[in-house]
Amino acid sequence: MPGPADSLLVRALRGERLDRPPVWFMRQAGRSLPEYRDLRVGTRMLDACLEPSLAAEITLQPVRRHGVDAAIFFSDIVVPLRLAGVEVEIQPGRGPVFAEPVRTADDVRRITAISPDAVAQAAGPIREAAALVVAELAASGTPLIGFAGAPFTLAAYLIEGGPSKEHLRARAMMHADPESWHRLAGWLAAVSAAFLAAQVEGGASAVQLFDSWAGSLSPADYRAFVAPHSLSALEPMLGSVPTIHFGVGTGPILADMRLGGRVDAVGVDWRMPLDEAAALLGDATTVQGNIDPALLQAPWPVLEAHVLDVIERGRSARAHILNLGHGVPPETDPAVLTRIVALAHGETA
Repeated sequence: MPGPADSLLVRALRGERLDRPPVWFMRQAGRSLPEYRDLRVGTRMLDACLEPSLAAEITLQPVRRHGVDAAIFFSDIVVPLRLAGVEVEIQPGRGPVFAEPVRTADDVRRITAISPDAVAQAAGPIREAAALVVAELAASGTPLIGFAGAPFTLAAYLIEGGPSKEHLRARAMMHADPESWHRLAGWLAAVSAAFLAAQVEGGASAVQLFDSWAGSLSPADYRAFVAPHSLSALEPMLGSVPTIHFGVGTGPILADMRLGGRVDAVGVDWRMPLDEAAALLGDATTVQGNIDPALLQAPWPVLEAHVLDVIERGRSARAHILNLGHGVPPETDPAVLTRIVALAHGETA
C-alpha cells in the first residue's frame, strides 16, 4: 500500500497529471456531519480543537464516511492565537470574538511582544492530534493536510474584534500606520508558521493557508501589504511539504496568490471557471476547486453536471484537486458529498 507521500493528493500537488483528480472538501470535518454534532455536545469549539483525541476523531469522521482522498486537520484559524495567550472565544452564529481588539500602535506593540515561540511551546496537543490521525490513516495511505489562517484574515479579526463585512479598520491600518500593520502582519505570519509546523511535526503531508478575506483587497494593497507576509507564513514549509494557498473572491489577485511561484497549488472559489483560472496561474501551479457550495442543494442531475464540468475544466491545469469553492455549508446533506466522491472516483453514485 503506497504511503501518503505517494498519495494522489501529493502527486497532484507535485504537478503530476492523474487519471482522476483527488477529492476532499474544505470544512469536510465538522458541522455538516451528525456524528460530529453528537460528539461536540457539551464541548466548546476551541476546547474541542485542543483535546487531541477529540480533534483527531473529528478529523477522521469525513474520511470514514465519504472516502475522500485526504483528511484536513480539524481546528480553527484562531487556535494559534489562543495558544499564544490571546483571549478569544468563538460565539455560535457569529464567529471569533476577541476581548481586546488590536487597533492602535500600542495595541500592536502589546500583542507582538508575545514571542511566536509561545505557540510552538503550547502546541503539544496539536502535534498529538495530528499524530493520532496519521497513525489511524497509515494503513490506507491517506494524507493529512495541515492548515492555518493567513496573516491578513487573522489581522482582520483581531483589528475588528470579530467578524466584519468589509474589514475597514484592517485596511485602514495599512495606510494610516503601515509600520504597525507590518509589525502585526509579520507577527501573525510567524504565529501561523509555528501552527503549521506543529501539524507537520505530527505527520501532515501537505499544508493549506486560508486567506478568507483576501478578496476585500485591491491588487495593489494585496501585493504591498499582504502577499509578503503570507509567503513568510508558508516559507518554513517550502521544500518540506507541498503547499496550497486559498482565498475567497480572489479573482483579481489570483495570479498573485502564487506568491511568486513559491506555492504548489492555488485554490479557486466558485466565481471563476477553472480553465480561466488555470490560464492565469500558468503551467507550474496545480489548481484546486471549485464546486459551487450552493449547488450542493441542487437536484443531483444539476450537481452532477456541474461537478463533471469542473473536472473537465480542471484538465487544462498542470494538475487538479477537486474541492469546493469554499467550505461545506452546515445544512449540507452528507450523502451528497459521498455521492460527489463516488462520482470523482468513477464509481456508481
